[in-house]
Amino acid sequence: MIILLMGVSGSGKTVIGKRLAQHLGWTFSDADDFHPATNIAKMRQGIPLEDDDRAPWLAALGQEILQWLQGGRDVILACSALKARYREQMFLNHPQVKLVYLHGTQGLIEQRLRQRKNHFMGSGLLQSQLESLEEPMVGIRVEIDQEPDAIATQILTRLNLTSI
Repeated sequence: MIILLMGVSGSGKTVIGKRLAQHLGWTFSDADDFHPATNIAKMRQGIPLEDDDRAPWLAALGQEILQWLQGGRDVILACSALKARYREQMFLNHPQVKLVYLHGTQGLIEQRLRQRKNHFMGSGLLQSQLESLEEPMVGIRVEIDQEPDAIATQILTRLNLTSI
């Protein structure tokens, strides 16, 4: 199974994803690791990515997800997956791919981004992500105004996996 944790930067995808992976004994993967260097450089400069920038990144992610599915691997993938068409490239129609949308208020996410250190995605790009976000109509929506363990437990329970 692949659990795709989606949401804007600062929604807790990495923190929650690592907790879930550790608890389940699964692999954790961060979609940020698939960005070409040019995308990272743009984001470090506070320049929002366009669809053309994201195309090679999405292609690489889609290929990796396909390999995981074919290999029967259990993976937690942290990925913004802001638009419906991006999520379609990630095999969300496959029964072994489960979507979890980490949702929070703009104020809470801005606060988290201001506290974050050493990450290329600064709070200045949040507005562009919120403008690009197409909230999913499928999957599980989890509010992020709770402690990470409570969020992880809610996800596990709603996916009928063991709780923390």
